[in-house]
Amino acid sequence: MAEKTTRRNFLITSVAAAGGIVGANSLQQNSVSTTPMPERVLGRTGVKVPIFGLGGASSKTPLDKEDREGDAVAIIEKALELGVRYFDTAANYGSSEAHFGKVLPSYRSQIFLATKTDKRDRDGAWRELERSLKRLNTDYLDLWQLHSVAYPEQLDTIFSKSGAIQALEEAIQQKLVRFTGITGHHDPKVIIEGLRRYPFHTTLIPVNAVEKNHPQPFFPPVLLEAQKQNVGVIAMKVPAYGKLFQAGALRGMQQAMGYTLSQSGVHCCVIAADDPKQLEENVKVASTFKPLSNTQLAEIEKLTAKIWQDSTFYRAWA
Repeated sequence: MAEKTTRRNFLITSVAAAGGIVGANSLQQNSVSTTPMPERVLGRTGVKVPIFGLGGASSKTPLDKEDREGDAVAIIEKALELGVRYFDTAANYGSSEAHFGKVLPSYRSQIFLATKTDKRDRDGAWRELERSLKRLNTDYLDLWQLHSVAYPEQLDTIFSKSGAIQALEEAIQQKLVRFTGITGHHDPKVIIEGLRRYPFHTTLIPVNAVEKNHPQPFFPPVLLEAQKQNVGVIAMKVPAYGKLFQAGALRGMQQAMGYTLSQSGVHCCVIAADDPKQLEENVKVASTFKPLSNTQLAEIEKLTAKIWQDSTFYRAWA
């Protein structure tokens, strides 16, 4: 068994690592922009979060690339200037946690920081938690999530006596983690079963305009289960890595994000950015968001009806 790590151990580690934080002179805690963005309460966490958060990985973003620290830092700093307060990453997102850990510690009390583990056993999850806290230069997480849960057998392992759920519970008891969540983009039935087995605070699932055309969509089924339990819902794969913007489909993020955030039960979405300009455009869309009408939602679904098979590629990731 891995040694049961205490909060004191992590505090010592975090202080020792703090020397690597970027921008101690140029970035001040009160410099975070007050750019208004609509906020929603993230389920029973009781925490208000902006409807848009910065995702820590994608095919083109520098945020998870080891050799692009400067570009990654520029995006994270721009996010803070624009009023982004929700930051999402994962232990297996390349260098994402390390890049976030260069900038975010100076703003720790003002942000909501989420990461994930794809380990299914207690000891493996604990080792990843320790590594995540070190890389993020923090002594606690706002949200720790079981990452990419795809099969019923994984749930059985997670909820076994030596499963990862033990690590999540111990981490909460030691105040290393405030809230827990489950994520997945493979099988909605598995996520629903996970929510029924354990009182997770949040779930992170695909919510986009092609999911509705899939024969086994994540919503409304997962959203309905989440609403029953007041689980916070974070949407991912909003533009499906840009595949929703192909010829004849959606015109841009206004439609993609508008569709996602107009779904009943969705509290916020996380999207990565390729550069500061793209991030600024996404924040502008979020800041001017108004719920779409049923007619507008139906029109968007019609536009994506012929591209759902190409655009739900993430269903094969397991």
